[in-house]
Amino acid sequence: MIEIKNLNKSYSVKGVKHKILHNINLTVHQGEIFGIIGKSGAGKSTLLKMFNLLDAPDSGEIYINGVNIVNCTDGKLRSIRKQIGVVFQGFNLLSSKTVFDNIALSMIFHKTYTKEEIHTRVNELLHLVGLYQMKDKYPSALSGGQKQRVGIARALATNPHVLLCDEATSALDTQTTSSILELLLTINKQLNITIVIITHELEVVRKICDKVAVIDGGSIIEQGKTLDIILHPKKEITRKLILEEEVDKYLSDVMDFYKFHKTDNTHLILVSFIGQTTFEPFLSKISLDSGVLFSILKGELGRIKYMPFGQLLLEMNGDIHQVNKAFTLLKNSNIHYEIIS
Repeated sequence: MIEIKNLNKSYSVKGVKHKILHNINLTVHQGEIFGIIGKSGAGKSTLLKMFNLLDAPDSGEIYINGVNIVNCTDGKLRSIRKQIGVVFQGFNLLSSKTVFDNIALSMIFHKTYTKEEIHTRVNELLHLVGLYQMKDKYPSALSGGQKQRVGIARALATNPHVLLCDEATSALDTQTTSSILELLLTINKQLNITIVIITHELEVVRKICDKVAVIDGGSIIEQGKTLDIILHPKKEITRKLILEEEVDKYLSDVMDFYKFHKTDNTHLILVSFIGQTTFEPFLSKISLDSGVLFSILKGELGRIKYMPFGQLLLEMNGDIHQVNKAFTLLKNSNIHYEIIS
């Protein structure tokens, strides 16, 4: 388990002190995939460096499996860092080393493994990430996705309990990103490794994270289960980052061919649904029971980790009594909706 308490960090630039992290508190439980999402400059990367004390805080406590690493001796800290693997945005592979040798680097660095142990472990990881046939290739012969798979295998070489991912998919295309996220899910499920991933991409959080913290201006403004944060954001900043990002995407997609005219009887709503509701004809039921008419302008079906999830941009048409009844039915069906206009 990872626990961060009252963490603060500042940097001085030309004698001027800039506070980067403000009173950070969060807990990551064993086996979770925990996402930290925020815009560029929010403090995500600085926070991630604190998890293995690559950067020291001004104040606060950082517990890894009950040990406060802020107060650790150098020897104890090295031992704890062995339990923490890091996956970088830029891959950070050595161009002069083969795939096999790049993965073996961390084991060689720790000087506690025999050649036979290194050979066995690296081959296991090559099979896990699907690169066994590429083990003698050099990074220049690999695609971006393959390089990141090497980076993931290298991070796993010392059998860590925790995997830290620093924008691990931001340099990849959509299809490759999906395959890397699937690999991280497999690693989490098969090896029970705790994963902390920082990202500015909502899709990363939706696809693999159990819990998420939203960081803005160096402060955690909201955190909780991914489903709750995405469907019921409490803070306005979170709404803009998560909900309105989706709404803007939907509206821009339909703007070229659809002109919405607001009247007393028409409403534009975004409906989000999860679980079994995803496969039920709930719009037909609500339309029949309330009398409102729905026009589907845009739709999406996916998942939040393993949970089915969908969103629909709808125009709702009906008088005030019909509309109020429809909203009541949506609420009673545990279907989250947002009135866009």
